[in-house]
Amino acid sequence: MNTQQDRPVSFKRELAQKSLCLGTWAMAGAPSTAEALGHAGFDWVLIDMEHSPIEMGDVWQMLQAVDGSPAHPIVRVARNDDLAAVKRALDLGARTIMFPYVQTVEEAERLVASAKYPPLGHRGFAAMHRASRYGTWTDYSKVANDITTCIVQLETPEAIDRLEAIAAVPGVDALFIGPGDLSAAVGSIGNVQSEEVKKLMHDAVRRARAVGIPVGTLMPTPALARTWLEAGYDYIAIASDLGMLMQRANEVLAAMKGVQKPTVSSGY
Repeated sequence: MNTQQDRPVSFKRELAQKSLCLGTWAMAGAPSTAEALGHAGFDWVLIDMEHSPIEMGDVWQMLQAVDGSPAHPIVRVARNDDLAAVKRALDLGARTIMFPYVQTVEEAERLVASAKYPPLGHRGFAAMHRASRYGTWTDYSKVANDITTCIVQLETPEAIDRLEAIAAVPGVDALFIGPGDLSAAVGSIGNVQSEEVKKLMHDAVRRARAVGIPVGTLMPTPALARTWLEAGYDYIAIASDLGMLMQRANEVLAAMKGVQKPTVSSGY
């Protein structure tokens, strides 16, 4: 039987030890792509249910794939009001959940409670699922609260205004500043480097460090990612599987401009 000695290192512990920082978004829904990213050298891979067609069956297979690599898998649920999705993702073996668009202390409290077994929350209990290694991890229910990491996204100026209060909610282990929605909220949609977005992001990292909570973000290029790591962000995602695929495809096509396509026979 598996015991507590076999339990994996939690994402929050790795963050505290500063032993990981670079991740990426998995949006294609392909386990092989997620697995490849995990072996490429990223410290973590986020399985994104919010802005992709990824469903629970896909999450199950993508978790299996990333768990076979050195990377930490994170699951971002599609909505912050679907508490059943949190339970299902955890039962499938997710150990780190990202909650999108958290605006208030009350929302953060409700979401953390959905990810924790009693007495810390109200996550539903089942003995047989992938998280407990199909019942062979005999003390899983006793250690699950400790190994589960909860990340909340702050994606508006109003949410950032409440940063300290949200960070103080028991069970909130890390913050994540969403620059895309932040740019929309300040009237510069899509421009994650607008002066207002940069001002809010600098303010967020300064205040997060003051209260001692890790803070992360997402940027489309390595250059921008490096800028925000230097500004003090603890962990950062660079682009996505689809973003990197399209970038490379565009580079290949640009290199081939002017090359005549071969004539294709009309026969078989």
